[in-house]
Amino acid sequence: MSTGTDMSTGTSTGTDVTTDADTHLDGLDVPGAGAAHALTPLVASGRATGEYDAARAEAAVRELLAAVGEDPDREGLRDTPARVARAYREIFAGLYMDPREALTTTFDIGHQEMVLVRDIEVYSTCEHHLVPFHGVAHVGYIPGQDGRVTGLSKLARLVDVYARRPQVQERLTAQVADALVDILDPSGVIVVVECEHLCMSMRGVRKPGSRTMTSAVRGQLRDPATRAEAMSLVVGR
Repeated sequence: MSTGTDMSTGTSTGTDVTTDADTHLDGLDVPGAGAAHALTPLVASGRATGEYDAARAEAAVRELLAAVGEDPDREGLRDTPARVARAYREIFAGLYMDPREALTTTFDIGHQEMVLVRDIEVYSTCEHHLVPFHGVAHVGYIPGQDGRVTGLSKLARLVDVYARRPQVQERLTAQVADALVDILDPSGVIVVVECEHLCMSMRGVRKPGSRTMTSAVRGQLRDPATRAEAMSLVVGR
């Protein structure tokens, strides 16, 4: 079960979020109870305007193989276009999801201290070269005056909604932060993402192991002292 970090004590109670983060999210693509929340343009951006076209994707992969000089009809590649089309449906599933559906479950427990989930695994695709970038996200928020919190696994689901799209890390970070603001109305939010980009590791400058860090803070966490305390929890191991 996923657990978080309470800023009132500064002690971590765990970061096991991979089970929920790795589940299929196909059930989140239809607006439901969370649809009453208005989304700002950045939070709402990036969703597909139509349905996934598997046949078109398959034909495109076949054409790409031919374009690089391969024979798409040889034994090893014969089924590759269909496999890639199926994989892309999963990899880009976030295009068909509404972020509000990731945060529909909330609990009124009167909690006023920070909730922080560290080391949420991130697998996304760079929109510039269509190669992966991967790493971890740390997501924290201070509940609003009503003290309502969401399930810890829901934070991992929200990260997945935005990661499963053609992305840039900077936008991914901001979208997760702004979605929390739009949907939960917390007092403060912090999101830190650390990723290795294969477009830097396997091509171009070829610097494997280099990691990019991005952060977004909102509300009370813009205060330097509060932000410093939150960052100490993020980087503490």
